Amino acid sequence: MIYAKTAKEVEMRRKAFLRKWRLKCKAVADSLEEAGDRLFSFTRLDPTQWKSTRTTNAIERLNEEFRRRIKTQTVLPSPDTVAMLLWALLASGQIQMRKVNGWETLAQPIQPATLDLAA
Repeated sequence: MIYAKTAKEVEMRRKAFLRKWRLKCKAVADSLEEAGDRLFSFTRLDPTQWKSTRTTNAIERLNEEFRRRIKTQTVLPSPDTVAMLLWALLASGQIQMRKVNGWETLAQPIQPATLDLAA
C-alpha cells in the first residue's frame, strides 16, 4: 500500500487488502481500519517527498553513525559539545547525510488534517 504512486491508489490498495484479509485475519483488518488515515499521513505531502517520509532510515543511519563515533567517549561535557562534535563530523565528511527526496518541495504547505481527539 505505501508504495502506491498516488493517494487514490493507496486507498484502493487498502480497500483490497481489507476485502482479502477481513475473513482470514479479522484482527489485522480491524487494526488497519482503526489506524485509518493516520497510517497514511505521508500522502498529505507532495508525492516527491513520500519516499523519505515513509521511512526513518536516514535519521536512524545518522544516529547509528554518530553513536559509533562517540562510543569511545564516556561523557561529553555539555550539550553544546554534542552539537559541535556532530557538526565537525558532518563538515569533515566523516558522517554523510543523504539528500532528502523531494527537498525542492519542502516549502509547500501540506494538506490540512483533522485532529483525532480520541488518540
